[in-house]
Amino acid sequence: MMKAALLSEPRRIEIRDVDLPDPGPGEVRIRLKMVGICGSDVHLFLGHRPLEKPTIIGHEGLGHIDKIGSGVTDRMPGQRVVIEPNIPCLQCSMCRSGRGNACPNKRVIGLNRDGCFAEYVCLPAEYAWPIPESITDEQAVTIEPTAVSIHALFASKARPGDTIAVIGLGAIGLLLTHVALSLGYRVFTVEIIPDKQKLAMEMGAEVIPTEQEISATELNRIWTDSEVVAVFECAGVAQTASLATAAAPQGAEIVLLGLSDQQATFQPLKIARQSISILPSIVYDHPFDFRRTIQLIAAGIITPGMIISNYVSLPDLQSGLEQAAAGGDSKIIVRI
Repeated sequence: MMKAALLSEPRRIEIRDVDLPDPGPGEVRIRLKMVGICGSDVHLFLGHRPLEKPTIIGHEGLGHIDKIGSGVTDRMPGQRVVIEPNIPCLQCSMCRSGRGNACPNKRVIGLNRDGCFAEYVCLPAEYAWPIPESITDEQAVTIEPTAVSIHALFASKARPGDTIAVIGLGAIGLLLTHVALSLGYRVFTVEIIPDKQKLAMEMGAEVIPTEQEISATELNRIWTDSEVVAVFECAGVAQTASLATAAAPQGAEIVLLGLSDQQATFQPLKIARQSISILPSIVYDHPFDFRRTIQLIAAGIITPGMIISNYVSLPDLQSGLEQAAAGGDSKIIVRI
């Protein structure tokens, strides 16, 4: 048996003893050490995305391989690994066209498969990434959300030396800001929480004060004068998606990372006449984005662990999720 935290209903986490999973063919079992709380975990916790049954959520996992299944030859017990939790089917038209990140049949650890807020988890060995000793646990546990931001940045047309804008400084927005600044981009940020504004400023971003709502006209003026070529919407609410399209400079690209399920608005005339493009960005491409992320950390170019703001234990996951839902923390890590 093992300890696991299950989301039994919205806003209710139960710590239970459940069966210890056994790795199947091609799988490994991981003894978890740290797990990050993601914004998607918060949405599940709040009931924004209903689950059909009590579920072990959580997917930003770090731990050590405890057991290997049959046929696994390139992983071994004791290896420290980070989990890549989105596992495409490799059979559908999206996967065959190289877009496995949008696979409609993908297995998702912590959503339609048992997740990481537990002592152990099993998954295909290929999706358990060995971590060099030079990378600390604090850096390693933030690899998954960093890969999300790296995927979006590299998918855009913006290149080092260009100026970009980031709306929303949750974990993904902060990590995207950090990665971009580390690679030589100029970054403007839009955020209403002062502590997150301060963190972005300390990174080297140019923070647009927004203690109150800022107009699209004013943002457009700032971004146009500064030659912003790409706007990354990371807040995940309809209002900021609408703001991004209304304020985008002529010829700019809007990259949507936020996952609002509400209707946003835009003016087709502006989009067409000003040659503005809208690009969706969802998770990452396997195996490229995890590999890039690990290499950038190992080389000392990025240090994503800097966004960690708090730690909780597994029995305190309920309070950790409530704290994350309040919005003040940049990244809460659960110690297993």
